[in-house]
Amino acid sequence: MSYPSIRMCVRKGLLTCGEINVTTPVMSNPAPAIPPYATMLGFTRYVARTGPAKATFVGGLRRQRERRTGFNPHSQLVKALKADIAFRTGGSYLEGVTALVKDRWKPLYEAVSAGALTYLTSLGAPDEVGLAQTREAIATVGPLAVKINPHFGIRYAGNRREAVRLHFDEQPPTPEVITATLHLMTRHMDQILPSAEAVLVDVRRGVTYRRDPAAKTADIERWLAGEAAAFSSMWTTTTAA
Repeated sequence: MSYPSIRMCVRKGLLTCGEINVTTPVMSNPAPAIPPYATMLGFTRYVARTGPAKATFVGGLRRQRERRTGFNPHSQLVKALKADIAFRTGGSYLEGVTALVKDRWKPLYEAVSAGALTYLTSLGAPDEVGLAQTREAIATVGPLAVKINPHFGIRYAGNRREAVRLHFDEQPPTPEVITATLHLMTRHMDQILPSAEAVLVDVRRGVTYRRDPAAKTADIERWLAGEAAAFSSMWTTTTAA
């Protein structure tokens, strides 16, 4: 806080003027608070963590939000997979995508391309499958805003549809990640892709996960609301620190 000097003249008798220094505080405006926020990827990664790792992870997400930083190294693979589906090319785009990325990303693309091809093959005959337009949604989970963003939609012959989220991590998705991802997508499917089924694909292994019909929606809602409340509290604590 700075204290500028103000010059004042005070009449002394009839002739003299003295200088008086008066300090007045200049208040600085506090930085606006950033409300708690997470993408579906960030929130599902958070719920899979335990102990102090949760707070550390939330702090990292908040710093990214403040600095508006982030980079998606998988974008070229997603484009290649969508192109193979849209143009019915049977995997030619996926087979060539590794050669197109920078050298630093080639090991990553080599690791995920084979599983992506397995998933592509599992969709069935190329002429019976196409892309469907999806939209993003903002979910309110307890006090937390969560961005729900599938990678793409699939339309099968007969008009059956799926909203697809891809999992790229080295480790397979945990039960918590699977449950949270599929539940949040299903909850907002009217906005994302009406009448579609939520699907999570483990790209590295080419494995597809679907919602358990026996899952108890109310129990999952309570669990996610508790996780969201803790996430928001950690976010605010990080802000105060």
